[in-house]
Amino acid sequence: MSINIPRLDLDTYVNGTAEQRKKFSDDIGKAFNETGFVTITNHGLSKELITELYSEVKELFALPEETKLKYEKVELAGQRGYTSKGKETAKGFRVPDLKEFWQIGQTITDNDPIKEEYPDNLKVTELPKFNDTTLEIYKKLEKAGSEVLKAISVYLGLPEDYFADKIHNGNSILRCLHYFPILDPDALPPDAVRAGAHEDINLITLLIGASADGLEVLTRDGDWFAIKAEGEDVVVNVGDMLQRLTNGKLKSTTHRVVNPPREKMGFSRYSVPFFLHPRSEMDLTSLDSTIDAEHPKLYSDITAGEYLDERLREIGLKK
Repeated sequence: MSINIPRLDLDTYVNGTAEQRKKFSDDIGKAFNETGFVTITNHGLSKELITELYSEVKELFALPEETKLKYEKVELAGQRGYTSKGKETAKGFRVPDLKEFWQIGQTITDNDPIKEEYPDNLKVTELPKFNDTTLEIYKKLEKAGSEVLKAISVYLGLPEDYFADKIHNGNSILRCLHYFPILDPDALPPDAVRAGAHEDINLITLLIGASADGLEVLTRDGDWFAIKAEGEDVVVNVGDMLQRLTNGKLKSTTHRVVNPPREKMGFSRYSVPFFLHPRSEMDLTSLDSTIDAEHPKLYSDITAGEYLDERLREIGLKK
């Protein structure tokens, strides 16, 4: 089974010739049209920074349960700080995912009044380096994501800076994930998995590798295909907001994290995705250019903030 998940060099778009930039834009557009996934190199994160990130993430989840729980603020709907095991359930599933996570949101450094919309990030007093490292990762992935969106804009025939004002101080989230060891596989409900089949909510997701295999995408033929990033590559996929904006032209592909083989169930899996969200007021009404007789309008009009609120309720993070 072949699937088009190309490995693209982001530097060829950021600093390349006109020809290289067009090729990157065409390649990412084609992949997002077909599967919704690419992997990218030269994204601005060094091997040393990624190694440091995963070291800090492992230390975070190794903290005592009572320490982690003091950072769980239910009123924030999982959007900041710690979310404990058994809280998030993939849309359409009844059994919660086998994971715990920590989320970091936007840090406003100008006088943008949107700051009032965002709760403050929670600082881990026990791990000061974690706070610094994740902030650096957040900013670098936000920058890489903005370049990817420029290439997507060009592919869609939009001005290159179409997304610039929509993602400036956007509601993006860096999520540090721990898929904890499964110590008693026989006690699991039959449909309990590390992450049930789902689509991401946001515009695009940038995933910094993972400490173990398990990520799979659903192909158009209905087969599950394992995604393996090479070394420090970042996996980029389309989210539902971009799919709505493009009337389904760019695909928000269904993906999941499967349980490991039984002999590896006793080991943790860590991953760190960056969910690039726009500002809440962004209009997700499908672009006129993506609607015609062969492609009728698929989605109702909605803002990014309204859509996020709807989805957080569906996955159990918001009441």
